[in-house]
Amino acid sequence: MYSAAFPPSSRYVVDLRSDTVTRPTPEMYEAMQNAPVGDDVLGDDPTVTELEELAAKMTGKEAALFVPSGTMGNQIALASHCDRGDAIIVEEEAHIVYYEVGGPAMLAGVVTFTLPSNRGAMDPGNVEKHFLKRNLHTPGTSLLCLENTHNRGGGSIIPIETMREYRLIAEQHDVKIHLDGARVFNAAVALGVPVIDITEHVDSVNFCLSKGLRSPVGSLLCGSHDLIDKGRIWRKRFGGGMRQAGILAACGLVSLTKMVDRLAEDHARAKDLAKRISVLPGLSIDLDTVETNMVLVNTDAPAGDWQAWLAEAGVLCFPVAAHRLRLVFHGDIDDDCVDRAEKAFQEVADRCQHGITN
Repeated sequence: MYSAAFPPSSRYVVDLRSDTVTRPTPEMYEAMQNAPVGDDVLGDDPTVTELEELAAKMTGKEAALFVPSGTMGNQIALASHCDRGDAIIVEEEAHIVYYEVGGPAMLAGVVTFTLPSNRGAMDPGNVEKHFLKRNLHTPGTSLLCLENTHNRGGGSIIPIETMREYRLIAEQHDVKIHLDGARVFNAAVALGVPVIDITEHVDSVNFCLSKGLRSPVGSLLCGSHDLIDKGRIWRKRFGGGMRQAGILAACGLVSLTKMVDRLAEDHARAKDLAKRISVLPGLSIDLDTVETNMVLVNTDAPAGDWQAWLAEAGVLCFPVAAHRLRLVFHGDIDDDCVDRAEKAFQEVADRCQHGITN
């Protein structure tokens, strides 16, 4: 697999590895230059405060906490919601399980129960069956973790009705819900609803500014005043306390006020390229699964080979399984990039069909 530092070929590079590769906009650079700042650890950075208040309002929560990364936001949530030795329930291919380096065990000290799903949406009845009551032998379930949109599900959306069902069963069992909403604004835009229509069904939500919303750094954990007070302590404990962080928070304000509706462009381009390349020999795509800004491409040849061939043709992407590529669309991908990506896929497909792979 090519690393994030993979040197681009001499050909025009279309970078579909992730929406984390987006560059800040000119308006963000201007906002950084003009941002009033203080010391956020001491609680007096006005730009951070403004960003946190806006995030809390948009998600319908009492308070918010600006953190360096989505992983840190998720781990702060787990540590703040749970006592050591508690059990959490999480989908079996969730980011919290796959991509946070064992953080739930190492940092929060929780037991993780993983459940299967339909593209990230666990069956509520099965979830309820796995709620445990604390006793002499058994850890109690204190937290249900959801991911919307779901990364390894290909940017899939958990239906709002399913979110309501999770809320109902969680309340019946005195279990809190945390949403890894790294791309929750993608879900909201795709559904045509304000983000609060999704986040109202959870106790806390972490969302990223540094993916489709185009900020260079940062995520926000939103929840109750009590949770965020605990989270502020955990952020400091994890080494995430920042000083003149208003320089970064200024970009976040641009993200939340100017970049949300733009996500629809990424979704449209994802669907467009998916339709174009789904007909190529050696590839298959379930077009019904292209809900937001990701496309999962099934390959007859090993996905790692396709990755290398596409890189030579000027398109960067990642394999997510032995015969599956993931393409992620973002603000630095325009219509010309889509045309170039289609041409690269066509070129590689033709070479494969004629046995020319070197």
